[in-house]
Amino acid sequence: MVTLLLDATRLEVVLSPIERALARRSDPVHVDRLHITKVQLTDDAWTWLRGVPNPGTHIRGTVAMGTWRSAGAADFVVVRRKLPAVVIDLEGDDEFTRLVLTTGHG
Repeated sequence: MVTLLLDATRLEVVLSPIERALARRSDPVHVDRLHITKVQLTDDAWTWLRGVPNPGTHIRGTVAMGTWRSAGAADFVVVRRKLPAVVIDLEGDDEFTRLVLTTGHG
């Protein structure tokens, strides 16, 4: 499961070694806290996916990890099975417009 670390200035998304490999990303995701516009909890993260993985891994209903690109948007996704997730909308971030992350606590 991803680990979310939040301090006064930024959010850090720390990935396990397997998640880094499947997401094809070697570094944690860092987001300036000022760029976070909305945080939502969901029981079905799959409904929040948009676009296609590029780069990333997708096995329908099992795992979706990596950068998902759609028209005008890039989302960072770490979704496992039907587990609770957090959806974080971003504005002004250089890399992503949304994070969709399965977490141990939803």
